[in-house]
Amino acid sequence: MKERFIGIELRSLNNAVRRYLEQSAAELTEDRITCSNAWIIGHLAKAQADVYQRDIEEEFGVTRSTVSKVLILLEKKGIIIREGVASDARLKKLQLTDKGRAIARSLEENAFRMEARLISGFSEEELSQLSEYLKRLKDNIEPTDKEENI
Repeated sequence: MKERFIGIELRSLNNAVRRYLEQSAAELTEDRITCSNAWIIGHLAKAQADVYQRDIEEEFGVTRSTVSKVLILLEKKGIIIREGVASDARLKKLQLTDKGRAIARSLEENAFRMEARLISGFSEEELSQLSEYLKRLKDNIEPTDKEENI
């Protein structure tokens, strides 16, 4: 029996999904939208409350400097604006511009098409099992309160 490395397979799948989304996103807009751009745009589009840079850092598990660079580029492209907050001059509320909202709608439609393609041929039972397996894999790899972060 061939040895399987689930982590490598998941990484390979992640890369394929990223390539698909980046290629198709490039066809949707004249702006170069990367996957990380798309995730942030989508998060802002779905937000029910004000969103700040630290919210993006926490949601996606990335560093302050990485998020800052991405937000600066999105702002330069006219996709987001950062608006000052009266109660705390250090905070800047993130908001999509009209252009950003239009891109968000296109990206969401594209994500639905990608998801349909990705799960094509799976039964509802198989999808339910897959979802459970992926949750278990994630739970297995995430450190618990008792473990030291490596």
